[in-house]
Amino acid sequence: MPRGKFVNHKGRNRHFTNPEELEEQRRQDEARKSGESQNKEHSDESSDEDEDPKASSATSKNPDASSDDSDSESDGDSENEGKAKGVENLIEVENPNRVQKKTKKLSKLNETLGESTKPELSRREREQIEKQRAYANYQKLHAAGKTDEARADLARLAIIKQQREDAAKRREDEKKQKELASQKKTELTQKALGKRS
Repeated sequence: MPRGKFVNHKGRNRHFTNPEELEEQRRQDEARKSGESQNKEHSDESSDEDEDPKASSATSKNPDASSDDSDSESDGDSENEGKAKGVENLIEVENPNRVQKKTKKLSKLNETLGESTKPELSRREREQIEKQRAYANYQKLHAAGKTDEARADLARLAIIKQQREDAAKRREDEKKQKELASQKKTELTQKALGKRS
């Protein structure tokens, strides 16, 4: 056997079971199965006698038929034993990671499709819609003059209107004064010319 860092399982001693031991195990298994089938056969016969006396006479006349029945029953028992070994039949273990397909009825499927026609919005889409709503609400309040900015704008507009009105009055006053001045001048010139002529 090689010594060193890597030890291979193939270099180790191998153990083989003797054919005699195998034959002995097989005989024990057969004896145990036949013992179980005989116990069941006796219990079946007693229950058959209680139920139907004709069937019990048929089984006593034909022993081969009863042995065939017991063989088929023992085969069924061995299949059950093969399915559940140890404590598997006592403990139900479910793998939490296993995803089982769940069958849905067509009516429930249609109901869920009807409910889910409204698509779920992503976070960005929800935020964008919320911004649009807030902006529309702000515009509405601004038009009604209820926001601080709208009040400030209205105050500025009032000041500008006042200034424009004052400027328009001044211009009108100046215009009237110019007209009066020009009228006086023309009158003076008329008088001066009228006296001479």
